[in-house]
Amino acid sequence: MTAKTKSSPLFLGIDTGGTYTDAVLWSEAGGPNGKVLAKAKALTTRHDLAVGISGAVDAVLQKAGTDPAAIKLVSMSTTLATNALVEGQGGRVALVMIGFSEGDLARDGLKAALGTDPVVFCPGGHDVHGNAAKLDLSGLEAALPELGASVSGFAVCAYFATRNPAHELAARDLIREKTGLPVTASHELSAKLGGPRRALTTLLNARLISMIDRLVAATEGFLAARGIAAPLMVVRGDGALVSAAFARQRPIETILSGPAASLVGARHMTGLDDAVVSDIGGTTTDVAVLDKGRPRLDPEGATVGGFRTMVEAVAMRTFGLGGDSEVALEDGVLSPKILLGPRRLVPLALAGMVHGEAVTSELERQLRAPNPGRMDGRFAVRTGVPERLAAGLTAPEARLYEAIGSVPLALDRLLTSNAQNATLNRLVSRGLVHISGFTPSDAAHVLGKQANWDAATARLGAELFTRKRDGRGQFVAATPEAISERVLLTLTRWSAEYILETAFAEDGLDGAATVAHALVQRAVDAHPGIARLSVALDRPVIGLGASAPLHYAGLAELVGNGCVVPEDTDVANALGAVVGQVRVSAEARVSQRKEGLFRVASGETVRDFVDEAAAIAAAETDVRAIAAGRARDAGTDSAEIEIASEFRVSTVEGQRMFIEALVVAVASGRPRIAV
Repeated sequence: MTAKTKSSPLFLGIDTGGTYTDAVLWSEAGGPNGKVLAKAKALTTRHDLAVGISGAVDAVLQKAGTDPAAIKLVSMSTTLATNALVEGQGGRVALVMIGFSEGDLARDGLKAALGTDPVVFCPGGHDVHGNAAKLDLSGLEAALPELGASVSGFAVCAYFATRNPAHELAARDLIREKTGLPVTASHELSAKLGGPRRALTTLLNARLISMIDRLVAATEGFLAARGIAAPLMVVRGDGALVSAAFARQRPIETILSGPAASLVGARHMTGLDDAVVSDIGGTTTDVAVLDKGRPRLDPEGATVGGFRTMVEAVAMRTFGLGGDSEVALEDGVLSPKILLGPRRLVPLALAGMVHGEAVTSELERQLRAPNPGRMDGRFAVRTGVPERLAAGLTAPEARLYEAIGSVPLALDRLLTSNAQNATLNRLVSRGLVHISGFTPSDAAHVLGKQANWDAATARLGAELFTRKRDGRGQFVAATPEAISERVLLTLTRWSAEYILETAFAEDGLDGAATVAHALVQRAVDAHPGIARLSVALDRPVIGLGASAPLHYAGLAELVGNGCVVPEDTDVANALGAVVGQVRVSAEARVSQRKEGLFRVASGETVRDFVDEAAAIAAAETDVRAIAAGRARDAGTDSAEIEIASEFRVSTVEGQRMFIEALVVAVASGRPRIAV
């Protein structure tokens, strides 16, 4: 390490993924793009996230020989929120709807997202100009004693709260006073109209609070123990950085945090301004587009796990495909295809490494059976989350949860009926239980293309999978190697399909998934058919993720352009976390509630003016102050603020008629570092 590097501030980047926690130590010195001084990985430990974080960071510090006190900024990205939504996980929360009817649950997927979580309807809300209806919170107050004992938090959404948040504030204060639990109010997350989708966003935010809170607490505790007195930042879904305290209150904004950080890292490592970035992890594959050096943002809000939120984030398409995806067989056909995901399993190779004989002895027992079993090669194990997160279980769920421990238990010993299988799936969705089984990571171990876990256990799982039969009653594969090759080929083909699907969708083409599937199918078929089809991307693919060199080796011929896998692709997220900027925004809306009376709604205040110019000036002053305050809260002391206004007017008999104005302030700057 040069003297210059020693005197330059050091930056620590951490990425907590579904399978691995990555760490990278970076310095601004060492060239125009700085220099990666050391990098390391450790298994993500969901029961205690600090264990995985400490494993990765300690390894980095040891490799670099660095004094922890020299680190002046710590920045973290995470796929935990994204994975939770893709896998349908999260804490049990109560949704409070003010001024809405039960019929509103049917809009924007809100009912599906709510599931079995409780909902309380209260009279109240406001009209489009912020005028209040009568608020009645008596029903909510009566329900709070029971709800306070059975949920992990609350989501509050009031009708037209973006025009006047008074009723949300009243409900929030009541809930906090009576229960002390976290409360998310919809106006805090979005200034956009569309009550049900705003309620959906708020609901998902409330579900994620405990998860992100545990992550931040674990990281802060570890940093304090190592004597690292540096600010902690978190990557948001649009690639910007915010303080840990900011992220704790708005965890929904960290969905696509990891992928957004990877885009920043991809641009930093390759210097490519135009590319398709495909980031494959253990649970998901995230595909996005770089245009002129910046990621495309989704103006409609991020879509994750099938839910369209109001969170501004990179225009990322997230697919349930990764190295740890569940491997299954297509049902009811003569020649079944390999199916992957969307659920993440604990790979058998990993379970075998951690639990040894408890796993291998059960796999060997199943192999000795004369006939294959439907649940062969599958295990259940507790995730190790705090017991309070298991509140609200039904009697069957509680009984099954009690039967599952910290050591994997074979499903053919655990389950006795199909009903219990459905019960187990609900425990998995709650994030209380993991399923272990055969995955692409196991297939890679069988073929000697991956060696970080126990290959012998992976081979046992592959042998069990080969005993499955197709529609003709024949074994699906002759050897463990044969089925493993099929699994890895399927993963590469699906990756190509998802990349092309994303490109078609970005081009506004309908039926993107169908066309992408057909094109890739024709590209790999020995007999492509009468119609010859081909496609080529107009830009290269940047392949990210530790397994990208393996799974993307044959990608270029399927997408019609090159595939670049950078040297530090395995820590792209962690690197992207430390080279980004703080960026926050604030909005104010000016409406004309009646002729000559202009209403300004900004933050949590509503004011009236008799002059349009005065109202616009007040809105600009408000958003500048709000953006500056949010920028400080988000972690920068050197924010530059830009203000833009958008007017809606009409012309009636030659006269200009003001309808509405949206005033937006954007504050951006580098995060503050320790002195």
